[in-house]
Order: sequence, then structure tokens, then C-alpha cells
Amino acid sequence: MHPAGVGAWRLWPKRAAGFAKRRRQITPLAMTDTPRLPVGSGLHYAHGTLHLEQVSLAELVKRFGSPLYVYSKQVMLDALHAYTQGLNPHPHRVHYAMKANSSLAVLQVFANAGCGFDIVSGGELARAMQAGAHAQDCVFSGVGKTTAEIDQALAAGIGCFNVESLSELQHISSRAQALGKVAPISLRVNPDVDAGTHPYISTGLRDNKFGIAHADAVAAYRYASELGGLHITGIDCHIGSQITQATPFFDAMERVFDLVDALTEQGITLQHIDLGGGLGIDYQGEQPPSAVHLWQTTVQRLHARGLQHHALWCEPGRSLVGNAGVCLSQVVVCKPTAHKNFLILDAAMNDLPRPAMYQAYHEIVPVTPRGEPPLLWDVVGPVCETGDWLGRARTLAAHEGDVLAICSAGAYGMSMASQYNARPRAAEVLVHGDTVHLIRERERHETLWQGEYLVT
Repeated sequence: MHPAGVGAWRLWPKRAAGFAKRRRQITPLAMTDTPRLPVGSGLHYAHGTLHLEQVSLAELVKRFGSPLYVYSKQVMLDALHAYTQGLNPHPHRVHYAMKANSSLAVLQVFANAGCGFDIVSGGELARAMQAGAHAQDCVFSGVGKTTAEIDQALAAGIGCFNVESLSELQHISSRAQALGKVAPISLRVNPDVDAGTHPYISTGLRDNKFGIAHADAVAAYRYASELGGLHITGIDCHIGSQITQATPFFDAMERVFDLVDALTEQGITLQHIDLGGGLGIDYQGEQPPSAVHLWQTTVQRLHARGLQHHALWCEPGRSLVGNAGVCLSQVVVCKPTAHKNFLILDAAMNDLPRPAMYQAYHEIVPVTPRGEPPLLWDVVGPVCETGDWLGRARTLAAHEGDVLAICSAGAYGMSMASQYNARPRAAEVLVHGDTVHLIRERERHETLWQGEYLVT
């Protein structure tokens, strides 16, 4: 018997016909060309199906299931090369901001390529070192470093602390002296420059929690020079994430250069200038400045200001991994209603939180296009939250069982994933050429309660 009863079962053919009628009513959408794929993603269609490098994504889902994160090693290396090309031959160091994606194999790619790491916790320092990084190649950022984290970093030989307050300056000084260490530091300066990005990922305005105010920076450096256990090595600035215009970046840069001049007049000499990261990627057709052009221009302006003896440091994250990754998900239910059509996937806000958190846009494309007229869908997950959505008002030709690719998912996807609704986290795969590596197993149900204890 139909769960709603015999009467409902008899009505079902009429309701099904009504659903089909609604589908027909919403289909005067024209046939679309090949779906738009983000610039720099390495995604392409071959033999009727979506590929990353030389690997069929449809085959990966058959092999590893879904949801599934897949990353391109070559796309990551190409993105890194753009930074080094723009910075060379000026002395520099690229620190990968590992909060964007801290999977061990991703960290290994960058460690083997000569990257340092921008870390924001003791756990990130441990992960970076587990992947082959050296502590002296890491910078420790973040507004709330704990005593345990400071001690951990000092014991490991951290390359630099990016200090964000006078209280933190005192704390690091005290711990360094107690442990018989000298802590290399730079001060993170808040230049009060609007990066023009989402307010949740803006970090350079006076209302943000980050850094020391530009007007207070010289006095803070003088204070640091009087404290024991510290070695002042540089200055740091970061104005936000997903920057798509160069002007805010250069405005902040000039304000930092002004401070370097002012500090020199005070007898405080610096070895490096760290201008952070934040360069955007193509999510929805954005055209951010190229890393090559941005850093070539920065080097030119550095030399024009007579600051060529300072090394340049940077901390890119999203721009190295964002478009190198894709989240693959299978359509579980096609649910047309009187007001809206829903594609319900097996991926959800716990797998890719950015749309729910930031109202972020990700291109969603079929792995194997059907060549049919598309419908207008809201693409959602199965989590019991109305905010569990992955894309709104998308034109897709999709049936139950089809696999969709959520693009530009390499940054702040798996690194922000959770087990909400007791949902095991996805598996991860790294591809290079036609080689496939499973780099994280799909969690099992029994891993959901690992480390928990029943009370007896």
C-alpha cells in the first residue's frame, strides 16, 4: 500500500501528470551551449563527459562514490608558477595560506614545490610539518594565539609570528624569554582599505578584528623594540579574500611602504614586507588581476620607492587551490513543485558550506550533458536546514542519478566541511595527468563517534 493510503495511491497518477505538466510549463528555456567552465580550472569536456586533466570525472564517481572532491595537481602548480614568475628575480617567499585547503596531499604538493606556509593554529603547524614542511618556512598569523600554540611554534623554530595586538606582543615576548628563545616577529598592520569583497572575508577595515591600526603602527614597533625575546623582521598586511580589483591592493601596499619609510627614520630596519594574499578567482565570470601582473607591478613600485633591499613575502590561498578543485555530487531526487523546482543532491552544506555561509556562487555543470532542454532548478542538499542550498535558479538538464560538478570548490570546501546531521565527510582524490590518487578515504559511520564515550 502507498504510505499515504489507498485514496492517495489512486490520486497519484493525476499528481504525477500534474508534475509532468509543470515540467513542460517551465521548459521554454532554450538549449544551452557547452556549460561555462571557470577560467583556470583545468576542466574540459572530452568524449561527451567532463574531465579534469586527463581523467574522466564520471569514472571517478563510479570508482570512489559521491560526494567526492577532486583536485588537479597541475592547476595548483600553474597557479603557483604565476606568483613566482611575477616575483622573480626579486628575493621573495610564497607562503601558502593553508586554511584554504589543508588536506595533507595538497600541502605536500606545495611543500615539494618550495612553498612556505601561512598557518593560523597549532593544528595547522602540525599538519604542515606532517606534510613535509619546515617550521622555519612558516608564518604564524591569527588574532588569538594561545600560550600552548606560541610555545609549540617557538619550540619548532617558527619562521615568523605575524603579531596582531600589543597584548599578543607582550605574550610572545614573555613566552620567548621563559623558554630561552628569540621570537621572530612582524606586526600585522590594518591599513583601513576596503577590499570590495564580502564583509565576512574583509580583513583590512578599521571595524575588523585584525591587525594593528595604521596610525598606531610606528608606536607599536617602538614598543616591540623595547621588549625582550623578540627579533623584529618585517611588516605584514592583509586586506581580505576574493579580491577582484588591483586598486585596493595597491592602496594598502603604498600605505605599508609609507610605514616602512617611517620606521627606517626611527632606526627600525626590516628585512621583509609581507603583503598577504586574497587574490580572487573566477567563480561567476570575475576577472581578477593575474598574479603575474600584480606582483610584477608590486616589485616595480617597491624599487621605485627605494625599498628594493626588502624581500617580498605573500600568503595566497584561494588563488592557488580554488579553481583546482571540484565537488562531484549525484542527483538523488528531482522535485518539481508549483512554485519552484528542486534538484536534491547527495552533497550538502556540510560538504560545501560557502553558499550557506556567504551566499557564494559556484558554477554547477553536468558531468555528462544530456543535450536536452534545461529546466530551472534550485540545487539543494538533504540536510534539514532551509539554508542548505548549493545553487539557486540554475538552468540544468538533469535526471535522478546524474552526476553534477560543483566548480571552484578547491578552497574553503573540504577544509570547512563538517559532520552535521551525522553525515560522513566526503572522500578526496588528487589527479595528475592520467594518474589518480585517493588522498582521503570517505568517512564511515563508525568514525562519526570516534573518541566519544557512553556513560556507564
